[in-house]
Amino acid sequence: MPSILRLRRSALAAIVCALAVLWVSLAAAGVRDDPLIAAASDLRFALEEIAARFERETGQGVRLTFGSSGSFARQIEQGAGFEMFLSADEELVFRLADKGLTKDRGALYAIGRLALVVPAGSPVSPSGDLTGLRAALAAHRVKRFAIANPEHAPYGRAAEEALRHAGLWEPLRPHLVFGENVSQAAQFAVADGSQGGLIAGSLALAPSMQGRGRFALVPASWHRPLRQRMVLLRDATPAAGRFHAYVLSDAGREIMKRYGFELPAG
Repeated sequence: MPSILRLRRSALAAIVCALAVLWVSLAAAGVRDDPLIAAASDLRFALEEIAARFERETGQGVRLTFGSSGSFARQIEQGAGFEMFLSADEELVFRLADKGLTKDRGALYAIGRLALVVPAGSPVSPSGDLTGLRAALAAHRVKRFAIANPEHAPYGRAAEEALRHAGLWEPLRPHLVFGENVSQAAQFAVADGSQGGLIAGSLALAPSMQGRGRFALVPASWHRPLRQRMVLLRDATPAAGRFHAYVLSDAGREIMKRYGFELPAG
């Protein structure tokens, strides 16, 4: 019996020791505070590049999650633990600020552009004035055309406005495929069986889109401006604040410009 007790005590001591090592490891891993950042999906490639450069230069990482701006705004209102929000629609930032959920009213970081993208072999010619889309529709050669969901994605709203401006919304509606966000719409636009889509110009310029199709920018006057604003949430840490400043720095702005965003002055 004493030997059994000694064995049990030894096993218990080993477990306690292992748990202590695990706790120390987890504590050490938590020393570097990587803030959780919610970003509009049109920023996927530009912001990933900015974040990688930020980490190389500062040693500070960030955790990026991409989706529709409207969905993120609702999550933040429900208490989601984001520290920074980069929206494709500045009105969503103002709404959060009016509810006291942000540190301030944020900063305008970019103005987005809407683009028509068509996959290789599409009967739609990539003309920004949508004459190619109009001709293909008239010839009954458009079966699937992708946009982001206008109910919660700013680029989907802009796509609807542009199509209405061109008089194509009603004839195109039976053929529309909605992405949950503009990044998913971009995937749908160049998928097999699709004739194209209206997506963010920044995604049309993304490396993953190269060789998969052609694109043209839609006139900015055809839809409300895609004024993109970012903001620190109420409980943001200093690490999030440093990343916020970096996005607005010359380094961040250079990357944004390379991905086709128009930059605000200053």
